[in-house]
Amino acid sequence: MSGPFISKIDTLRPAYGFDDISLAPGTDTIDPADVDLTQEFCGIPLAEPIIASAMDAVVSPATAGVLRGLGSLAFINLEGLWFRYDDPAVQYATIISATADKVQSTFAEIYAAPIRPELIARRIAEIRAVGAPVAIAATPQAVGKYSAALIGADVDLLLIQSQVSSARHIASGYSPLELSEFVKRAGMPVAIGNTTNAEAAYALMEQGAAAVFVGVGPGNACTTREVLGIGVPQVTAVSDVAAARDAFFSATGRYVPVVADGGIRKGGEIAKALAVGADAVMIGSPLARGSEAPGGGFNWGMAAPSPTLPRGTRISVGTVGSMEQILHGPSRVTDGSENLAGAVRQSAAALGVQNVRGFRNVEVIYAPAAATEGKSWQRGR
Repeated sequence: MSGPFISKIDTLRPAYGFDDISLAPGTDTIDPADVDLTQEFCGIPLAEPIIASAMDAVVSPATAGVLRGLGSLAFINLEGLWFRYDDPAVQYATIISATADKVQSTFAEIYAAPIRPELIARRIAEIRAVGAPVAIAATPQAVGKYSAALIGADVDLLLIQSQVSSARHIASGYSPLELSEFVKRAGMPVAIGNTTNAEAAYALMEQGAAAVFVGVGPGNACTTREVLGIGVPQVTAVSDVAAARDAFFSATGRYVPVVADGGIRKGGEIAKALAVGADAVMIGSPLARGSEAPGGGFNWGMAAPSPTLPRGTRISVGTVGSMEQILHGPSRVTDGSENLAGAVRQSAAALGVQNVRGFRNVEVIYAPAAATEGKSWQRGR
């Protein structure tokens, strides 16, 4: 038999990241003071569409209160240091001071300590005491193991988060968490992540997901894409899942927020995420640079402690100022990494957008040259 033969390479689907697109101004502009960035996210009011990642270097009970005071929301990780140790100050100091060649073994040793169920109620009380909603993130395995403690606790929002979430998980060695059954008996909103696939997202919504988080491997401290070779650039992933959300809303009348989780460095990228369909973004490394962050100028992925196949690493992000400065300014730099909310507001004003959902009416163009055109003198910045 002679050709033609069709290979996978012949039908590759292009996928886009934040650097590939730009937002095109239209006919209208508005005053920044008239831009409304507020929304209700899974029953929790947000002053801006920014959520803090459930990373030990970013979120502690104290920083949950700081971020709430700034109008944001912070998730704390059930499998992190705060649920393994009474006071993890020594463990933080050990991670921060570890040399590069010892950091992975340090992670493995420190995170080998068991999760202590009695700390769940204690941390919830500490978060309540600083005036923040209780938002907890955990893997499906941890949720299954500690479901009684979580359901009986005063939790406002639970995020079941894994490397790749699906509505159907096959396992011969154990009984997977039955998502729809758990959501029904949880007594709290249950968000699910992470995915990059529209069909998977739709199925998760059918099983009762209160929100869907999008992103596999884009985070600054995540090495999943290198280690496993999987992932979809965030612009394409978010847009695909947002299409599933819109279809699900048309079919059922229930609106499920979509969160772009990872790959966000600057205010312009938040605006781009909103324009391709996100309701909010989840960020880690930008907030790890805050003086209140427990990571002390470092950040690390929560898959970094794996003793057999780490998929994250410790990165140095430095400390640039308070979390207030990072979110609300004033910015002391010109690269968009500070005053993130202000940048989103200014972008909305220039695009004629009055609220978060209004970003979806903005024209998105393929423009990989937009970031570098005419910027030759800035490239050494």
